[in-house]
Amino acid sequence: MDQQQLFVKMGLANWNTQIARAEKVFNAFTDEQFYTAIAPGKNRIIYLYGHLAAYHDALKETLGLGKASSPELYEVFLKNADNGNAESPSLTELKNFWQSVHAELNELFVNLPATEWFKRHNAMTDEDFENDPSRNRLSVLLNRANHVAYHIGQVNLVKPFVA
Repeated sequence: MDQQQLFVKMGLANWNTQIARAEKVFNAFTDEQFYTAIAPGKNRIIYLYGHLAAYHDALKETLGLGKASSPELYEVFLKNADNGNAESPSLTELKNFWQSVHAELNELFVNLPATEWFKRHNAMTDEDFENDPSRNRLSVLLNRANHVAYHIGQVNLVKPFVA
């Protein structure tokens, strides 16, 4: 295994670990508990769930691997703060969306050759990439895995208080 393959293997293992942890945490909540705020006046669990799923849907375009399947969710979960009055999908729809987005990403990720992970992502210019090639597709994946871990931490804080 060459260095690039090793780095990709490590990055994908980290991503898969964070997604599995997130699923375990979210799956531990009842449907009613999803509507609990993580702190007074802060995001609800359902919002963070939708936020991660929408962000990961957008990841396909950022990495240049495909089109987002539900860009209409960006308005609710990426461009605006949690708003209990905003039009949003049901919890069942979000759970299905989560599953489909992550199944699609898994397929795309495992079939992407290691060399492709070290190419420019679509959120930067060729000039920026030339100046800093460490800002590549793999770095985006690592940052997104950290983003998942951050929100898992937030959601874990509320677990002892939901009944």
